[in-house]
Amino acid sequence: MPEHQATPASRRAVLAGAGAACAAMVAGCTTYNANSGGINGAAPTSAPATSGTASGSGGSGGSGSGSAPVLTTTAKVPVGSGEIITPANVVVTQPTADSFKAFSAVCTHQGCIVGSISNGAIHCPCHGSAFSIKDGSVVNGPATRPLPPVAIKVDGTSIEQA
Repeated sequence: MPEHQATPASRRAVLAGAGAACAAMVAGCTTYNANSGGINGAAPTSAPATSGTASGSGGSGGSGSGSAPVLTTTAKVPVGSGEIITPANVVVTQPTADSFKAFSAVCTHQGCIVGSISNGAIHCPCHGSAFSIKDGSVVNGPATRPLPPVAIKVDGTSIEQA
């Protein structure tokens, strides 16, 4: 083959490159579906949680008698802090001993998923908004609206979505 001609790419190389490009686009541009719980009918973009406080615990569980989905356990929610349950997009906090609160984990600024909890606040990694663990109110903008509350109930050591 003459030196000035390019070697044709193999089908495998083309498919591998296309797959990698597609995966990169999906990883960097996930959206939160407004039809399944977006904020105020918007379809916000969601960012992955970026802190070790985000949790994959949660999902459905319970006693098997048709109980509500178990989000987490009381032992996993420290006093003065909380836990982010990413599968359910819920933040469960314990502002004071034995007082549990829950809020949407979707930031009201532009729909990112909150990423950490520290110093009595729930922090969004996208633009720096912070919300109170006590009532979800805005502690630091740019968000102007509080995190919406989520109804929960404590059943023994399980915290369930009500």
